[in-house]
Amino acid sequence: MEALLASYGDASSDSDSDTALSTKAVTESASIPNTRPDVVVLPPPPVSLLTPPNSTGLIDYLQAGQPNRARSFPHVEGNYALHVYIPVYIPPTSKKEVVLFLKRVSSVVPCLHVVDADVPLDILCKDDHKLEKVAVGREFHISLGRTVPIRVHQIDSVIAMLRQRLQFQKRYWIDFNKWEVFINDDKTRTFLSMEVVTGGLAEIARQIEYVNEVYKLHNLPEFYKDPRPHISLAWALGDINDSLKRAVEEETDRCIGASVQKRIFTCKFSGIECKIGNKTYRICKFHDE
Repeated sequence: MEALLASYGDASSDSDSDTALSTKAVTESASIPNTRPDVVVLPPPPVSLLTPPNSTGLIDYLQAGQPNRARSFPHVEGNYALHVYIPVYIPPTSKKEVVLFLKRVSSVVPCLHVVDADVPLDILCKDDHKLEKVAVGREFHISLGRTVPIRVHQIDSVIAMLRQRLQFQKRYWIDFNKWEVFINDDKTRTFLSMEVVTGGLAEIARQIEYVNEVYKLHNLPEFYKDPRPHISLAWALGDINDSLKRAVEEETDRCIGASVQKRIFTCKFSGIECKIGNKTYRICKFHDE
């Protein structure tokens, strides 16, 4: 797919990256808190934005009529992109409400694009069916670790250790309660996202700790100290934090009132996956009670 994207990153999705084998965050992620109080640090992009396994990182992306995409970390022979995440799908009962919110925000901020698809949101808004299918009908990702390059000889060890620490996980519910605006550290991308602020937050935080342990043992940079789990639905070039945040707040207040915290949607934790190149590994097994 045309989803070689510089990042969240959101992707993941299908969201939520570092310079090869270093501790510096990549262009599309933020490792240093922004000095502006209203700007939120953005976790790395979903692995669906990365290259196939016969490539070794993100490549430059420039297509007629599409925004220019820059390489996120250097091409290094033998390197593959690693991403650990929770797959998330928006349930059918919540899709229409999410679509309506996206349409209203897009009418105020017309420069938004759909995450992963790179389709202008205002064009999709002309057809509710297409908007629902393309913008909210795909897999999203909650990142549990940075998207980083690893060497071929590290793959088996990383997978084995992740499975050892995460193989037994209890099922739990994840509540997406809040529309939020994220921006990457160098202010080249702004993202419209849904954040987990209550149900599931503690469980996700523990899973991030386990992933950090594995990363640390492989000399990979750990996740952010104060992670904010979320999925991203749309993005825009540059820093449009002020205008997008204002549009989100106005639409939220119009729908539910400023003093009311409403759940956007909830979904059941469906497991943990790890993607290296274009190969996906199932990491955890469920232990229900």
